[in-house]
Amino acid sequence: MEYIIGGIVIFLILLLSCIRIVPQAKEYVLEFLGKYKTTWSAGIHFKIPLLEQISSKVTLKEQVLDSPPQPVITKDNVTMQIDTVVFFRIFDAKMYTYGVVNPVNALSNLTATTLRNIIGELDLDATLTSRDTINGKLTSILDDATDQWGIKITRVELKNIIPPSAIQSAMEKQMKAERDRRETLLQAEGHKDAAITRAEGDKQAMILAAEGERDARIARAEGEARAIYLAKKAEADGLRALMEAGIDGTVLELKKYEALANVANGRAAKLIIPSDVVDTVKKNVIFSETSGLGSQTVAATDPAPAKRVDACCDPDAKEPWER
Repeated sequence: MEYIIGGIVIFLILLLSCIRIVPQAKEYVLEFLGKYKTTWSAGIHFKIPLLEQISSKVTLKEQVLDSPPQPVITKDNVTMQIDTVVFFRIFDAKMYTYGVVNPVNALSNLTATTLRNIIGELDLDATLTSRDTINGKLTSILDDATDQWGIKITRVELKNIIPPSAIQSAMEKQMKAERDRRETLLQAEGHKDAAITRAEGDKQAMILAAEGERDARIARAEGEARAIYLAKKAEADGLRALMEAGIDGTVLELKKYEALANVANGRAAKLIIPSDVVDTVKKNVIFSETSGLGSQTVAATDPAPAKRVDACCDPDAKEPWER
């Protein structure tokens, strides 16, 4: 009885050992007598004891391969250190299991050699400025090469590019010189813009001043023209009034003498006016009332002061009692 129970327990243990549950995002490669039989996907499976065995367990999730820095030489013979990050996933568990020994190590070495080949075709400046181009070439080459291994390369990125210290120092000096040049250009452009702005301001000020002076001269000229016009108009109105009053040539002659009197406005000037002209003006009542002529006479010059005679010095002077 004990043997029967022991046999049942052993059978149950063997039965349970033959039941396998494959988790999600994984695949198991099953072999029968050392030969590939099938690939188990996620779920519960049963294998024949002692005859079948699981060769490998493969993860289908995307994986990351972080390669250490690799020394590479550029086209212009500059040695630098570059490390890469490769993102990949397994799409065929059978090819991944039987395609290559240690697929991850093979992918790392393939990445390093491919990177050296690509960088060897570029110079230093192109290497530093063409990361996207290098990443694209690496992804395409590695993806084609790893298809037979059941590996799909999804993305490759250059993690770090470390040039030699001498190159770094030269690059820093070049960068500083470039920044100094840009600063000088910006300052020169600023000075130029300021000078242009000041010149335009001075130009506008001069234009406005000239326009103001022009407007002032025009206004003064218009005022003087208006004044001359009004004066001439008043003179014409006066002459018209004289003509309407029936003034003859004698009165006009008197007007000439009045003009001469105004011109010779001084105490030593003398004017001689014929009496017949004055009498004629006085007879004309209308002219006398309008212009006031005939009631004015020319002011005579003041008589010369009498010369004082000093009695003590004049021999012809008489004594007081002889006067």
